[in-house]
This record gives sequence, structure tokens and C-alpha cells, in this order.
Amino acid sequence: MRPVRMFLLLTVLIFAVTALGQGTKSTAAGAPQAQEPTIAAIVDREISNVEKQLLDVAEAMPEEKYNFTPESLNIPGDDYKGVRTFAGQVKHVAASNYFIWSPLTGDKMPEGLKDGNGPQSIKTKAEIISFLKDSFALGHKAAATLTTEKMLQTPGSSKSTRLRLAVFGVEHAFDHYGQLVEYLRMNGIVPPAGRRQSD
Repeated sequence: MRPVRMFLLLTVLIFAVTALGQGTKSTAAGAPQAQEPTIAAIVDREISNVEKQLLDVAEAMPEEKYNFTPESLNIPGDDYKGVRTFAGQVKHVAASNYFIWSPLTGDKMPEGLKDGNGPQSIKTKAEIISFLKDSFALGHKAAATLTTEKMLQTPGSSKSTRLRLAVFGVEHAFDHYGQLVEYLRMNGIVPPAGRRQSD
């Protein structure tokens, strides 16, 4: 009796999966068929998501607070000595984007970019935001290089695959996004993603 039940269950599953697959591929007469998503498009969408979050946070902090660091709060028992300022966090994300994604595109580093702190010449809020935007433009260019043939290759002297580098840029940026959100809240600013959407 058990083998019969197993056979019937498998038969039902096969029909369900087949029907589901046909249902998603069939289109009305004359309607264009939806394209299959690509690795490049999926990674690019993730880059767009973190880019929007970071740019919103960078815009939300007033310029006079760009040098804020939690160390200035003198919280008893804290361990904030030497942490990056708000500006330093944003510049670090942008600089890291260049270091992570440029091996995928072959682009040169911006003038003055020597480490993860970004060029010292970039100081104002407008300059920092422009640097961040440019770094994400490179990210979109990097995502476009991902193909099924190339995504598992290791570019240049890197030990990571193209896919890993592209995705790591997103992961790293989201890590610092979380820190920037805390910096906003420590200054009484509700992060844009946490504000109520008006109808």
C-alpha cells in the first residue's frame, strides 16, 4: 500500500510543478512573453536598493552634523573611541565600492583614493554624496559584467569570483547603512526608510 501512495504523491507533484511552470510561461495571444531574469539584473536591483537607502540617509543628515561621531556623546561604558564620523562612514562605503567593484570593470580608481577612507580632498556634504553616487554608478557597471559564463571567474589577482565581489559590495554597504541609521537616531533624526509614507 505504501509504494502506491508514494507513486500517487509523486505523480501529483510532477503534474503540479508542470502546471505551475506552464502557467508562468503562457501568455495571452499577441502579448509579449516576460524575459527570464538574469544574474546581472538581479544583482543590479540589489545595488539599486542599497544605493537608495544610503543616499537617503546621507541626504537626511544635516551638513553641520557630518562630523558627528558617537564618541562625542560620552556615554558611560561606551567604546566609541576612534570610530569614523558620519562623513567618514559614507566616504568609506564609496571608497570600498571602488575597491570591490573596479576589478570587475577594469576602471581606474578616482584621484586621491588610496585606502578605505576615501580621498582627503572630499570634504563637503555635496562632494561626499557625489562621490557616493559615482561609486554606485561603478556598481551598476560591475553588475552588467555578470554573465553565466563569467560570473565564477576570478578577475585579475582577486581570490574572489566576480559574483562574490558584486554581491559583497552590497553586503558591505548594508552593514554601514545600519551604522549610519544609528548615527541619525543619535541626533534625533528618523531615518527616511522609517518615516511613515503619506497617502
